[in-house]
Amino acid sequence: MYSQAADTLVTVRDLLRFAVSRFNEAGIFYGHGTTNAYDEAAFLVLKTLNLPVDRLEPFLDAKLLPREVKDVLELVERRAVEKVPVAYLTHEAWQGDFSFYVDERVLVPRSFIYELLGAPLTPWIEHPELVHRALDLCTGSACLAIQLAHHYPDADVDAVDLSLDALEVASVNVRDYGLEERVQLIHTDLFEGIEETYDLIVSNPPYVDEDSMDELPDEYRHEPEMALGSGEDGLDHTRAILETAADRLNPKGVLLVEIGHNRDVLEAAYPQLPFVWLETSGGDGFVFLLTREDLVEAGLGQPSEEETAAE
Repeated sequence: MYSQAADTLVTVRDLLRFAVSRFNEAGIFYGHGTTNAYDEAAFLVLKTLNLPVDRLEPFLDAKLLPREVKDVLELVERRAVEKVPVAYLTHEAWQGDFSFYVDERVLVPRSFIYELLGAPLTPWIEHPELVHRALDLCTGSACLAIQLAHHYPDADVDAVDLSLDALEVASVNVRDYGLEERVQLIHTDLFEGIEETYDLIVSNPPYVDEDSMDELPDEYRHEPEMALGSGEDGLDHTRAILETAADRLNPKGVLLVEIGHNRDVLEAAYPQLPFVWLETSGGDGFVFLLTREDLVEAGLGQPSEEETAAE
């Protein structure tokens, strides 16, 4: 079918129609930036042809060179047959207004945390200049670290990951945004070896439980397994973060963590913590906020000398 298409299809419209048909036929899963076959096909076609990804209409009836048709069809086939996410095929993923280089060494960026940086956090961080140091745990492609640097222009940002492969991808994005002087990439396991303290810590850690790992769609199996699974209930990494975060936060410091669909399990495990669940485009059950004071009062961390004296 694909070889026949290469001899028959001529225009962008032809390729778009063919891609939509193949994606619907293959029953691909949409979870990496789009929600339907049309949007998925449009992005793939436009990106492969080096056209603006937000302007399809002017190019629909443009005739293509045989090489261009072949290039698009190769990627359409990989998306439909191998179930490779489009972001890996095009090496580009978007979060809001930010574009990032990605490949199969990192997760495709999709954290809700980026929606919460800046103005949504003003009840806890009144002014952006109050963030002098920020930390992104499990940084992957550094997408959140880069957006931290954007929303908090006075902050130095540490970006931590256990995967050296992921940090290689992160370095590409940090360099592309010219942030080498402000975003420091650190190879370690969560807080291990970290001695700095921070005004804001964010993390989109692994949070898929064992049962869900076994049922993931094929598309997710192209992503690094270590960036997805987190023990039997999906909370191994989140527990480790909660147990240490207070000691790495400055007074009035803020912790922001994404946990997927694990809200009920987490609240049952930590009934003493006053989780604040923030509203995102996915709902209000995916990202929680805690302050350093919340953690210390719950017994997760030691009060500082100043706090002890104040008591």
